[in-house]
Amino acid sequence: MSTISIILPAKNEAEGLRKTLPALRELMPGAELIVVDDGSTDATAEVSRAHGAIVLGAPYSMGNGAAIKRGARHATGEILIFMDADGQHDPASIPRLLERMAEGYDMVVGARDWSGQAGVSRGMANTFYNWLASRMTNFEVKDLTSGFRAVRASKFREFLHLLPNGFSYPTTSTMAFFRSAYPVAYEPIPVAKRIGTSHIRPLRDGVRFLLIIFKIATLYSPLKLFAPVAVAFFLTGMSYYGYTYFTAHRFTNMSLLLFSASVIIFLIGLISEQITNLTYLAARHDDP
Repeated sequence: MSTISIILPAKNEAEGLRKTLPALRELMPGAELIVVDDGSTDATAEVSRAHGAIVLGAPYSMGNGAAIKRGARHATGEILIFMDADGQHDPASIPRLLERMAEGYDMVVGARDWSGQAGVSRGMANTFYNWLASRMTNFEVKDLTSGFRAVRASKFREFLHLLPNGFSYPTTSTMAFFRSAYPVAYEPIPVAKRIGTSHIRPLRDGVRFLLIIFKIATLYSPLKLFAPVAVAFFLTGMSYYGYTYFTAHRFTNMSLLLFSASVIIFLIGLISEQITNLTYLAARHDDP
């Protein structure tokens, strides 16, 4: 049987941990529990140690993704389970994730339905992310940003250098697994109301989540983003040239600019595609 490490990134989540850790210990007494204390100012570390968890502390907050990376490096289990410490994720769902992994998957993600989204705006954004990722990968992505997932440790560590320190580690890791042809599955899970206050701020983090859209494309296949844009510029240039030819019988600078932009964008896409290939190739070679 594979050994299991459960990693919970936590920032001021003492109340949520008082509920989550006992449930985890009762359900999986042999699992390694790791709480990554991301610069908490409450009793997060004390509560975690009281319930027998390994605590990895930090003198200041580095971000959710940074906590995930530190936990993954320290864990000794062959399978890593990531979940929130705020009480939203039900430990009782873990056996279902592990059952799916036993079918041969390298990553199994707990998929939330619409009722599990944190508000209408977040739900709409996540729906768009799922649609875009599905188009990029030709696979039905049911929850791109879910933080509740089980992964094979050896595979996950290949991509630690790609993961951001902020909130979009689920997106990056999921697209990296798809890009490397590691099988991914989705398992429906219930989501409860979080205990405590969310650390996500709509105005501050809205731009970050918008950048996820571009990261999805560039992480998987940049040409799928750049090529349509290049074609759009080329067709616009052709349309404008046709208009000026029939109205003024001349080729204008604007048409030349649009044609040039289409070529430049396409070439940038080609270079980005090669950089992406080299990045994943280096990740595979660096894996111990």
